[in-house]
Amino acid sequence: MVINKALLPAVALATIMMIIIMARPSVQESVNITNQVTQKILIVHCRSKDDDLGAHAVAVGASIHWSFGPNLSGNTRFRCKLAVQDRRISFVAYKESIVTFRDWVVRDDGVYVKLYDSPAFLKAAWTRPVI
Repeated sequence: MVINKALLPAVALATIMMIIIMARPSVQESVNITNQVTQKILIVHCRSKDDDLGAHAVAVGASIHWSFGPNLSGNTRFRCKLAVQDRRISFVAYKESIVTFRDWVVRDDGVYVKLYDSPAFLKAAWTRPVI
């Protein structure tokens, strides 16, 4: 059998990628956004580089929830835009890292993040569009 030495780097890279793919567990991540804005419908539009989840109207007390598998390069990120009447917020709802925020609560003064069983804390305040 004759091996083309010029192909060795490509074969080595392909072998390493296969090992990484096979060694990485198939993890499902999830994000939850709950509307606690007083008597207002919340419009939520989230997207990643690969997926656009579309715009959703979330009633008071209701949530939007989605699950996904992170990409192999470890840089999955979902950015969300929220709107209530004339107020707007844009924030990163999921970014693959050691500590990843996944549970969000939207209130009258902004977006709060919940970590485990601790109280939620304000992460982003509402802005008003420039007229």
